[in-house]
Amino acid sequence: MTQNVIMNDVTINARHYHEETITKEGRELLKIGFDFKVTSDDYHEITTLLYNNDFRVQVPEKNIDFAATIHNYSTSITNLYEEGAVGDFKLELVEKG
Repeated sequence: MTQNVIMNDVTINARHYHEETITKEGRELLKIGFDFKVTSDDYHEITTLLYNNDFRVQVPEKNIDFAATIHNYSTSITNLYEEGAVGDFKLELVEKG
């Protein structure tokens, strides 16, 4: 099942979407995680977005809208500049406290 996640007005087709509440410094914060595919065509846009590490995150179907930073991030490939390459990205975002 996929879920649309919007990060700073960029829509991502998220797979394996999950959410939880974590406690940080006595505050309960929302944390979401998901996987998504990145093609060589989208690589620059997505990595530039992630380097900002300052996001407005929206999950419209769940009525979620919050400011977030990256909690955890990984990718299956480091060179998506090759035409036709596709990488698997895993991302966890946590609400700013």
